[in-house]
Amino acid sequence: QVQLVESGGGLVQPGGSLRLSCAASGSILSIYVMGWYRQAPGKQRELVADITSGGVINYADSVKGRFIISRDNAKNTVALQMNSLKPEDTAVYYCNTKASTRWVSMVGNYWGQGTQVTVSS
Repeated sequence: QVQLVESGGGLVQPGGSLRLSCAASGSILSIYVMGWYRQAPGKQRELVADITSGGVINYADSVKGRFIISRDNAKNTVALQMNSLKPEDTAVYYCNTKASTRWVSMVGNYWGQGTQVTVSS
């Protein structure tokens, strides 16, 4: 119904930057929210940032001032620019969208496969 493809993860040194991208495809009727979550080993998945189709943005306190989320509604994409990366940012980052499809009228919650971000010297 909805497929999310992530790219941009990798290994960076502390203080470095990465840009994550996510593209949604499938039988999409309307996307209400797109965002990024992350999960470190032994920890629960947490919201990093999300953005509504109207441009309302939420950031986790831990990333405010360092990360920037953006979207292109026409292309159904969302990006996360991560700057001043810290070792504590190390996690698997998951793209997420809340969307309706042509076949399911209710809003569903969809996830990408995840991309590893490792911040280490």
